[in-house]
Amino acid sequence: MQVKVMNKVYQMSRKEYEGLLEIASGHVSFGIYAVEKRNYAELRCDKCASSTKLKAMVRQFKSAGYKVHCNGR
Repeated sequence: MQVKVMNKVYQMSRKEYEGLLEIASGHVSFGIYAVEKRNYAELRCDKCASSTKLKAMVRQFKSAGYKVHCNGR
């Protein structure tokens, strides 16, 4: 699986990626910390000020076909 972190793309197993997700979820208290599609994932740090903004961002990524990992919903 390919995982984009900042501006670099890393190749890792699904198990390694899931471990990375656990770490990333702790760093974003209210927002989106990762999106994934097929064998590609992108770690993000999108912090939101309101639940309305978070829901809008989640909806936007889901409409593009991504699975969204977020905190605060």
